[in-house]
Amino acid sequence: MMRLPYFQYHAPRTVQHAADLLSMGDAMIVAGGTDILPNMKRRQQVPATLIGVRGIAELQRIENGTGLTIGAGVTLAAMLRDEGVRRAYSGLWQAAKQIATPHLRNMGTIGGNLCLDTRCNYYDQNYEWRKAIDFCMKKDGKTCWVATSSPKCLAVSSTDTAPALMSLDATVTLTSATGTRRVPVADLYRNDGIHYLTRRPDEILTAVHLPRLDGWRSTYWKLRRRGAFDFPVLGVACALKLGRDGTVEAARLVLGAVASCPLESSNAAAALVGRPLSDDVIADVAAIAAQPARPMDNTDYTLHWRKRVTRDFVGYALRELRGDDTREMRMRVARQELLVG
Repeated sequence: MMRLPYFQYHAPRTVQHAADLLSMGDAMIVAGGTDILPNMKRRQQVPATLIGVRGIAELQRIENGTGLTIGAGVTLAAMLRDEGVRRAYSGLWQAAKQIATPHLRNMGTIGGNLCLDTRCNYYDQNYEWRKAIDFCMKKDGKTCWVATSSPKCLAVSSTDTAPALMSLDATVTLTSATGTRRVPVADLYRNDGIHYLTRRPDEILTAVHLPRLDGWRSTYWKLRRRGAFDFPVLGVACALKLGRDGTVEAARLVLGAVASCPLESSNAAAALVGRPLSDDVIADVAAIAAQPARPMDNTDYTLHWRKRVTRDFVGYALRELRGDDTREMRMRVARQELLVG
């Protein structure tokens, strides 16, 4: 049985109190605990103090304005029940719907999924297993066992909501004891398996802000071995604005789980603009979108197949946004319909 290490626990009632506690150092935020608590049992993370934020009311709200603001403590299940998310930001709704299982979505939060630790077959093991291989670069070791000559850790970004939010041009609020700042979701990540977040250790992710996207459509497609529970082996998030004649006026396309951070394929998005979503255009864009994908041999399936199937999943996403009936393919890939209409 894996047991939690000893730690202190605080349950502040305000964001400011939580930020003050976090500024004292050697502490981490816990909301749903679906990621950090298993990591602590495996001794991947061993903070001296956990700061529980489930009792902070301002983190539990979904508010309408010029767009939508989602408190970082809103559970994935609560977000899925919100009709504003489902109707206006269907790509985010689909991404959240495919995370883990209903039980975990009842506990896990949008903020927690955005800050989800990177994953790797050599890292996500118990302490004794990792010790037997002299640990790895991400925790306690010096070597990245995925590529032993690599100067940096190659653990993989496994958040589903981040690619979806990037495609929707979302921003986040980060709060510390000394103030707040707002940054695009795209700027929250760096391509480094260890230092994968630009959020400072003394900052709390407190809110997600979605702009009003009139005329936009969005979708999210996820590859995993099972139809539930598993982390993504590939994620494709796409958002488009179509003109009346069917040509693409604006586009954003983001790949997940193919690097240590979500990768925006700006070249593929640019190749869509001004063109109709014909089969030929979709094929061309899918090939361009797959170019930046660099899957490594540290998750499920073979890396060569994962690289190749990226083109297929980009094609599925674009055909769905075109208006094709993709229900049969959705059932084959996701084991659920994920209808948003």
